[in-house]
Amino acid sequence: MDKTQLRKELRQILAQMPAEVRQQKNRQICDHLLNAPEYKEASVVMLFLSMQHEVDMTPILLDAWQRGKTVAVPKVSWEQRHMIPVEIHSLDSGLSTDKMGLRNPTTGTPVPYGDIDLVIAPGLGFDRRGNRLGRGGAYYDRFFASPGLRAKRWAAAFSEQILDAVPHDKKDIPMDALVCETGIVRCKGTRRIPSKVKS
Repeated sequence: MDKTQLRKELRQILAQMPAEVRQQKNRQICDHLLNAPEYKEASVVMLFLSMQHEVDMTPILLDAWQRGKTVAVPKVSWEQRHMIPVEIHSLDSGLSTDKMGLRNPTTGTPVPYGDIDLVIAPGLGFDRRGNRLGRGGAYYDRFFASPGLRAKRWAAAFSEQILDAVPHDKKDIPMDALVCETGIVRCKGTRRIPSKVKS
């Protein structure tokens, strides 16, 4: 199956998940993440501002602020087709929402890539080798290939998003671990970083 068709099918699966099931799984995913040593020990975490049907990162954001961690989220530049990590201190201000439902910081201090300890990424599909199927813009792949970024690359997903295999190529950068409601899947052999990711 090609990426376009698989994205369509995964979007349908996520959209059909009952709200109460999603909420229960979301709580379990957040609990696994909050109890992970990699999260507890991280001083600087990069999270994502969840879109509809994605794992809701709000509990993690609130916990990170309470623990005194630096919290970064992606600031996307559509014109330049890239994203940078910026620090945020609130979900109530300094954000805009586009027509697709993506929240994007309008303010925020850029965070040096080398300071980030842990990145939690979204995605549509994953396999247990860490391969990730995103929404098609390759924003995270270009970000993960950035010089100086040494953070652990994790993803938060529902078990319905974890497949036997997802299509990938050399420019697709795999995750080090997947956090789903059943636990944390630590992926093997995942530090593959291409020398250059083309846009």
